[in-house]
Amino acid sequence: MITSKRLTTGVAIALATLAAGLGTAIPAAADEAPAAPSPKVELVLDVSGSMRTRDIDGQSRMTAAKQAFNDVLDAVPEQVQLGIRTLGANYPGEDREVGCKDTRQLYPVGPLDRTEAKTAVATLAPTGFTPIGPALLGAADDLEGGEGSRRIVLITDGEDTCGPLDPCEVAREIAARGTHLVVDTLGLVPNAKIRQQLTCIAEATGGTYTAVQHKEELSGRVKQLVDRAAEPTVTPVATEGAKSCSAAPALKPGLYTDRAKIAQHRWYRVDVLPGQELRASASVAADRAVDEDYGVLLRAVTVHGREIVRGSEAGAGRTDVISSGLRYPKAEVADGDDGDGKPAAETVCLQLAHSFSAPASVKRSPGLPVELTVDLVDGPGAASDVAAFGLGRGWWLLGALVLTGLVAGLLTGWLSRWRVAVWRTN
Repeated sequence: MITSKRLTTGVAIALATLAAGLGTAIPAAADEAPAAPSPKVELVLDVSGSMRTRDIDGQSRMTAAKQAFNDVLDAVPEQVQLGIRTLGANYPGEDREVGCKDTRQLYPVGPLDRTEAKTAVATLAPTGFTPIGPALLGAADDLEGGEGSRRIVLITDGEDTCGPLDPCEVAREIAARGTHLVVDTLGLVPNAKIRQQLTCIAEATGGTYTAVQHKEELSGRVKQLVDRAAEPTVTPVATEGAKSCSAAPALKPGLYTDRAKIAQHRWYRVDVLPGQELRASASVAADRAVDEDYGVLLRAVTVHGREIVRGSEAGAGRTDVISSGLRYPKAEVADGDDGDGKPAAETVCLQLAHSFSAPASVKRSPGLPVELTVDLVDGPGAASDVAAFGLGRGWWLLGALVLTGLVAGLLTGWLSRWRVAVWRTN
C-alpha cells in the first residue's frame, strides 16, 4: 500500500515536472522564430461611369471586375492584410470639383473577411468621374504603418479626368516618401494615352503595367500580384545623402534608397576595417522624360578628399536604369589598432553623381530614384595576378618576352665568342 502511494506520488511529480518543462520550452521556441510582418495590399477599383461599357467577354467592365474580385478574394493568402478602395463610386452629379474628390475606402486594410468583402463589392455600380490621383493618395494613407511590404493594385478603364493633379506626379511623391510602396496598374482598354499614364504611375514606384481584355486575365493577374506581396523580399532602407562627406550618413551593409535631383551630388560614409573589402553599387532610374547622353559616377574617397577608386557608366538614348559599382580592399595592418586591441577602421566617403538632364518643362522634385547597395566582405588574401604590381593582366606575356630576349641574347653572345675563338685558332 505504502509502495503504491509512493509510486503514485512519484509519477505525479514526474508529470508535473514534465508539464512545467514543456510550459517553459514552448514559449522559448516561439521566441526563437518571431512572426514575419504581414504584407499589406489595397485593391483600387475604378467605378466611374465608363465602367458600364460592355466590351469584356460580352459583359460590362464592372460585371467582369466584380467577378474577378470574387475569384481574387477566395485566393488571398492568410498572411496578407487586404483592403479595397473605390474611385468614382458615389457621386452621380456633374459638379467636377465634387466628383474629383469621390474616393473612399470600401473595405479596411486588415485580416480578410471574405463574405463581408464580397458583399461590399456586390453593391458597387458605375457612377462618376475618374480621380486616380486622389485615390492613390488615399490608398497610400490606408497602407501606412507596419514593417511588411505594401502594394497598391489599380484597376481602371481610363485615364484620370480630374487634372491638374497628375497621377504620375502623385506616384513619384508617394515613392519619395521612402515607404517602399509599389503601385501596379491594370488597364481595361488598349488605349495609347491610358497605357502611357498607367505605365508612368507603375514605373515611378517600381511596379508593373498590364493591359487586360478578358475576365480570366484580370483575375489571374490580380491574384499574381497579391501573391507576390506575400513573398519574402528585402526591404530597402530609406536614407538621405548629404552635400558633403562630413555631414553624410554612416551606412552599414545593406540595401538603401534615396532621391537625387538633376545636377545634385550625394555623399555617404562607410567604415572599412583592415582586411575587409568594400563593395558598393549605385543605380539611378529615369522615371521621367530625360535628355540623351547621361551617366552615373560612384567614387570612393578619403575623408581628406583623395580619390581611392571610382566606377562610372555612360549611355546615349532612353533607358530606365543606369548603374555603376566599385571595390576597395583595405590591406591588413599589423600595428593599425586604436589602442584598445581593436583594428582601426577607415572612413570611406562614397560620392554619387549622375549626368541626367531634362527639358525645362520636366519637374526636378522629387529627385530621381537612387538604389545603393553596400557590402563588406573579407578581403582577398593575395592578389589574383600581378596586377597588384601595376603590370595588368598581360604580365605573363611580358615575362615570356623578357625570358625569350634573355635566352636569345645569351645564345647570340656565346655563338659570337665561339666564332671569334675559332677564327683566331685558324
